[in-house]
Amino acid sequence: MRDEIIPEDLEPQQEGGGDQPVPDAGQAEAPEDIMSQPVFVSLPARAPRVTFSIIAITILVYLVQISGQYLLQQGLWGGCPYIFFYPDLPACYGMKINELIVAGQYWRLFTPMLLHGNLLHIGFNMYALYILGPELERHFGHWQFLALYVVSGFTGVVASFIFTSAPSLGASTAVFGLLAAQGVFAFQNLKVFGRIARRALSSIVNLAVINLIIGLSVGIDNWGHMGGLIGGGLITWFSGPVYRVEGVMPKFHLENTRQQGASVSAILGVFTLFSILATGMLLMRGL
Repeated sequence: MRDEIIPEDLEPQQEGGGDQPVPDAGQAEAPEDIMSQPVFVSLPARAPRVTFSIIAITILVYLVQISGQYLLQQGLWGGCPYIFFYPDLPACYGMKINELIVAGQYWRLFTPMLLHGNLLHIGFNMYALYILGPELERHFGHWQFLALYVVSGFTGVVASFIFTSAPSLGASTAVFGLLAAQGVFAFQNLKVFGRIARRALSSIVNLAVINLIIGLSVGIDNWGHMGGLIGGGLITWFSGPVYRVEGVMPKFHLENTRQQGASVSAILGVFTLFSILATGMLLMRGL
């Protein structure tokens, strides 16, 4: 796959080098005519299998949520012991409820990212995942992207658990993590992607601010959003791809300068940090 970019670290060559090849486009000087036209480089070519799998699983869970009334009428299950979730079985046993997490139902720190309150709620989150997911998965790889999504969702739920007692659900914790990841990725690769990265970064910052302002409304878990932003941003800052342009004209490609194992260390580090925060809150509330 080839994409059109204009790397900012390709400087014009001195006089007399008009059409010489570039021995190392990431470091050496480039012909002046490169600066007047786009440079085509090879980017990772990965199908967004994980993104579409998450969307499919989340939609399937939502279908189970809305089928609760039918299942109850058919006598296939006896309803939810928590009347305010009745008859939503997945929400009953998966939503973030602080008292039940303290009581030992720790899976509720993960399962809320699969649950949604209504069609508009799931529609917005899955559309955002559809927009953000494929490009991030393309650059991060399948497993690192999956870990980014899950751990960002987890950090968002932990933040919500610590700072608000209100029950909550939704994939927006993970989606805000992807939003932060996209912003950090664009910032760390400004020299390679140039104007494209600056426009993307500006749009992402504006979108995050607008959504956080909207999140001040009653019924929206802004703590979960901010926790997801922090988690996704930290993971990407320490492990997201940082490219340099390499190759000779006209065959340029992008080389990831991150050391192998950086993603595992960053993901485990962020997960461990928020696990410690959650454990501390569990101990405090269990006293």
